[in-house]
Amino acid sequence: MGVAGVTTYGPRLRRVTESAGMTTRWPAGLSQPSALLLLAQLLAVLAYPFLDTSRVGSAVLGVFSMVAVGLALWVVRSTPALTFIAVALGVPALLMTVLEAFLPHETWVVLVGALLHAPFYLYVFYGTIRYVFHDDQVTTDELYAIGAAFTVLAWGFTFVYVAVEIIWPGSIEPLSRGSGRFFDLLFFSFTNLTSVGLSDILPTASHARSVVILEQVSGVLYVAMVISRLVAMTVRDRK
Repeated sequence: MGVAGVTTYGPRLRRVTESAGMTTRWPAGLSQPSALLLLAQLLAVLAYPFLDTSRVGSAVLGVFSMVAVGLALWVVRSTPALTFIAVALGVPALLMTVLEAFLPHETWVVLVGALLHAPFYLYVFYGTIRYVFHDDQVTTDELYAIGAAFTVLAWGFTFVYVAVEIIWPGSIEPLSRGSGRFFDLLFFSFTNLTSVGLSDILPTASHARSVVILEQVSGVLYVAMVISRLVAMTVRDRK
């Protein structure tokens, strides 16, 4: 499957999808789903400390999660990745987000939700990377996709850590109790993906350390791939 380049026609943007032999016309204001996905995830990070202490706040965060899942599906729909795989993972994850809003303290609900969200976000990351590297041109949305892919990867590993902590309690310490634990794990994921390693939250068991190693390697390789691609394209354009 493949996606052709993006060409501007007046006030509208035309995206040609070769895979289905179809042409999809995006309105100019809706032509950057990657930017919306990046914005939604960053807003969720900023809003979390203000909203995770009440049921209303948890409901709002649930809506944020649902919007992020929907935007992620939208992004993958615009990429060479297989959309039906993203839908098959994203729709159950969306349903578990709703269920978790009503049953936030049910361990099995949180675990099933994490096991659905993790592969979904990792697949969205894969689809977004394919979108960024699918041709020799860089559009504005592809630049936003570089940032969106990075945050999507961090969120994906966060849900992996949630599952690890439920299956092997005490694998990552210290963590807050209740809903604050998820934000601790999100912070933990971003520090590992960026190789900052602030060391106030640490993996204390082998399973968690294995995942940390994978995330740290992923972060380093991601930055290397993006920089090498941008440098190569810059050199090519100057020739």
